[in-house]
Amino acid sequence: MNLPTVLAILLVLALLAWYLSFQASRLDRLHHRVEGAKNALDAQLVRRAEAAIELATSGALDPASGLLVTDAASRALEAGELDALVHHDKDAGPVLLVLGERESAESDLSRALRATLPGTLPATLSADPRVGPLVDRLGAACHRVRLARRFLNGAVTDATRVRGKWVVRWARLAGRADLPGTFEMDDDPPEALAH
Repeated sequence: MNLPTVLAILLVLALLAWYLSFQASRLDRLHHRVEGAKNALDAQLVRRAEAAIELATSGALDPASGLLVTDAASRALEAGELDALVHHDKDAGPVLLVLGERESAESDLSRALRATLPGTLPATLSADPRVGPLVDRLGAACHRVRLARRFLNGAVTDATRVRGKWVVRWARLAGRADLPGTFEMDDDPPEALAH
């Protein structure tokens, strides 16, 4: 082999190594972004449930509505953390564990809030200086949940897209990292609380 051929082969190998390193670091950044978005969503879901419980126990809602919201918010708080979304089974691949339970509990809370805070009731409650800040806090928490879920699902989509590239699969750049999953829930707030 002559020197130009050896140099060309070395250049190609160096470019391939650089590209694989670039893709690996990109994938690592995307997985960190997914983890950060997952933690942010978890925090916002907890804040929304706490705000719902605070409003429900304030006496501003009728007893049945207060009980419905408190029960749904308590189940949402007890449903589990988002950290345990995916378990990797050697034979079956990624297996969802608590995702459905948490999604279902959070969706139930959204439905309970819509059922107990219909139409102009939130505006009426906001006029009360004692309850107004609780309604505002709940409205802000519902808005932040929608944003956090959108960011998480966007990050998961980006990571999944990169992991689907043939180079990433061929070089096994994802290592043993679990495939992230989107968080699907009913996050529509009561109409009067929607921003």
